[in-house]
Amino acid sequence: MFAEYLQAAMKHAVYELFEDGTYFGSIPGFRGVLANEATLEATREELLSVLEDWILFRITEKLELPEVDGHKLIYPKASV
Repeated sequence: MFAEYLQAAMKHAVYELFEDGTYFGSIPGFRGVLANEATLEATREELLSVLEDWILFRITEKLELPEVDGHKLIYPKASV
């Protein structure tokens, strides 16, 4: 389930080549999930790592996660 969610989100990644020759990547709908590296492949790898950390942070903080192409990550909320 987690891997499918990551793959679905990464399919929406957008990449841009900057004038300095580096690549920038982001995923629309995933605010703050950004990467900037020397190569496209390094940017993809970093973007995936940032996405994983972003998801874990949101789960820890009990924040909603966006649905992506029908994929949802549902986790139990801690009781108070």
